[in-house]
Amino acid sequence: MSDATDTATVRATDFARHFARYQDEAIRTKVIVVTSHDRIVGGYLSADELARYERLKAREREVLIVGALDDQAIADIAAAEYGAPVE
Repeated sequence: MSDATDTATVRATDFARHFARYQDEAIRTKVIVVTSHDRIVGGYLSADELARYERLKAREREVLIVGALDDQAIADIAAAEYGAPVE
């Protein structure tokens, strides 16, 4: 298993045999990357990281209709800069 702060990598066999250990490890590392034959086959997320993922997925599906935007929203979009922090 790697010692990265935000992720850990473990072989699928070890993950299956020691699930409880990696479940606890996910709290610290947030993500457990599971490999088989040196290929990523999946991952295990901590509860906090899963909640973050679900929030991001929900935002991905937001649909805005341009005609329904108010003048302030249009001005904000026009003034937006790529990479600028969101307030």
